[in-house]
Amino acid sequence: MIEDLAGVIFWTDNLEEMARFYREALRLPVHSDHGDFVAFQVRPGMRLSIGKHSKVRGRAKDPYRITVNLRVADIQKSYRALMRRGVQFIRPPEAEEWGGWVATFQDPDGNLLQLFQFTERGVSSRKAPEL
Repeated sequence: MIEDLAGVIFWTDNLEEMARFYREALRLPVHSDHGDFVAFQVRPGMRLSIGKHSKVRGRAKDPYRITVNLRVADIQKSYRALMRRGVQFIRPPEAEEWGGWVATFQDPDGNLLQLFQFTERGVSSRKAPEL
């Protein structure tokens, strides 16, 4: 049966800009580049990939349908670093009722991604983490 998530693929007609965003703004290491398909290594066995697809045109038409969550150790530090690299956030870091922190942004095609910071206890205080 299913053991784990192996990865996520964003199909696009805007491969160059999308690959540049994931490579330069998010600084994900390139696992492989086949010209029309770029796979980024998130962790061993987990890839986030960008591929050119003939049936995909323009920005995401319903970007709220799927959201990719990217785990970070320090959401405030990651948020500031990504802001300096030009990433536009639609939601700054906020504490969640379930006990973690979330910040939301979009890639060049309008796909939603979120930074996730989990706490040791699984429950965070409403106070922002130390900077």
